[in-house]
Amino acid sequence: MTERTKPSNGKKTADAKAAKAKSGAAKANVTQPQLGFIGMCRWAWRQLTTMRVALILLLILALAAIPGSLLPQRIQDPGRVNTFLENNGAWGEFLDTIQMFDVYSSIWFSAIYLLLMISLIGCVIPRSAQHWKAMRSAPPKAPRRLGRMPGYVAFTSARNEDGSGDRAAADEAFLDTAQARLKKLGYRTSRHSDHIAAERGYLRETGNLVFHIALLVATLTMAIGSLFGYQGQRILVEGDTFTNSLVAYDSFEPGSYYDADNLPDFRLKLDSFTSTFDDRAAGNQFGQPRTFDAKVTATADGKSESHVLRVNEPVRVGSTGVYLTGNGYAPEITVRDAKGDIVQSGPQVFIPDGGDPGYTSEGVIKVPDAAGTQMGFVGVFLPTATQNEDGELVSSFAELRNPYLVMSGYTGDLGLDNGTPQSVYSLDAENMTEMTDASGNPLLIQLSEGDTQKLPNGGSVTFDGVKKYIAVDISQDPTQGLMLASAIFVLLGLGLSLFIPRRRMWVRIKDGAVEVAALARGEDPMVERAATDLAADLRDDDDDPDDAEGRDAPKSPTDSRGRSKR
Repeated sequence: MTERTKPSNGKKTADAKAAKAKSGAAKANVTQPQLGFIGMCRWAWRQLTTMRVALILLLILALAAIPGSLLPQRIQDPGRVNTFLENNGAWGEFLDTIQMFDVYSSIWFSAIYLLLMISLIGCVIPRSAQHWKAMRSAPPKAPRRLGRMPGYVAFTSARNEDGSGDRAAADEAFLDTAQARLKKLGYRTSRHSDHIAAERGYLRETGNLVFHIALLVATLTMAIGSLFGYQGQRILVEGDTFTNSLVAYDSFEPGSYYDADNLPDFRLKLDSFTSTFDDRAAGNQFGQPRTFDAKVTATADGKSESHVLRVNEPVRVGSTGVYLTGNGYAPEITVRDAKGDIVQSGPQVFIPDGGDPGYTSEGVIKVPDAAGTQMGFVGVFLPTATQNEDGELVSSFAELRNPYLVMSGYTGDLGLDNGTPQSVYSLDAENMTEMTDASGNPLLIQLSEGDTQKLPNGGSVTFDGVKKYIAVDISQDPTQGLMLASAIFVLLGLGLSLFIPRRRMWVRIKDGAVEVAALARGEDPMVERAATDLAADLRDDDDDPDDAEGRDAPKSPTDSRGRSKR
């Protein structure tokens, strides 16, 4: 008799290493197919048109819009942009280079916007066709082994238990009852020889598609609105009247296909502006704004109406919207030349420092018509002037409690006659000389309300009082109705896709043995309970076929796999 010996462990290890090396050599000899340029383009297109990428692009677009809320934008407040650039030097220039002050018209924002539209179009159209085909097709037949489904219950039908009747007829009657029950529960059903196939929850995918189609429509609507509408900005001092004409705007940006000659005819007068701030000394809310109310009178088609313009509460004049975007103080200043003639008089808009809760404001006064030489002034306005611990003048509160004006004066060429555009909120003193006092030190003009100070050239400056002003954004968008409808459908589609479960169910009977199974298409924590509840209803209907319609039966206890314990 021959004795067989087992190979040693060392030999097994050597054989395994040799086999592994041989397998590695075989893999190394395999030539991978090259994707090529066309293949790469197809792969990139398939990735771009997936729902996952569309959602990622939507998130990136939302993140890209954040700088537009944190930083001043030229289209809304060019004065604040200029102030930011002056105060932040190289950092401000860098932000301007990457278009952070023109976020919504920047190249990078437009690129994300365009990619999102392409992704949505390439994603929604094929999925819509697939969903339409799925809605028109019958629910799929039952698989061979229903016991593998997450929701499963098996029991024996009570019909014809004694075997005296026709078993096939009893099974058909049971299937009739099951089909009626499933239809009552909102399922689409399909009848087969030994089972009923049912499916519901098509509205989930419908809602998903409605959400993305509405999102696409909203994206296109924004683009269309920017082409056929317009947007402009204007600062109104108390008592000023704005006439809706092109020359009356401080800045105006029409859409590519908007005809500026067709501006609606209306007038808007700022009657008064009231602002309130929290003046409670205790707590961290001191100085925080509470209300901004601008009383305006709008005149259109010969009719005048009074309105109160507030933040996020625009005034509609026909098809045009007027929005409150800013406010501040405009000190009334009178400048006289050496002859005593008034060469500048009226309110001068000062721009508040956005980081100062005390509304410390900066402004410029240009006097091009003074006798002898032109004059310019750069000033700071303090609504409630006080001195801090270091003896510096600051504003301790935003309301007008102790208005104070501090300015420096310049004489020379303002540069207004060389044709180069200038900001009204900045002074180019390159060709000017700073005014000095009798000691040769830079002249410091400090004025309380009603004060007058003489100038070295024989003129004078008087601080007459303070008026308030508002900054308004005036726009016309013919697509606002469509945008509202798109937003409603976005929310509706999102609700359907989140709260409606997609579920398939099967009821099979053979010789009185009943199987009920349920399968979820996605996340559905109720799928096991759905199978259990349906089995309990069918069992109760089976016990009393004559009273099967409209009865609510108690639920049957189940084991850990959803099978009935009865």
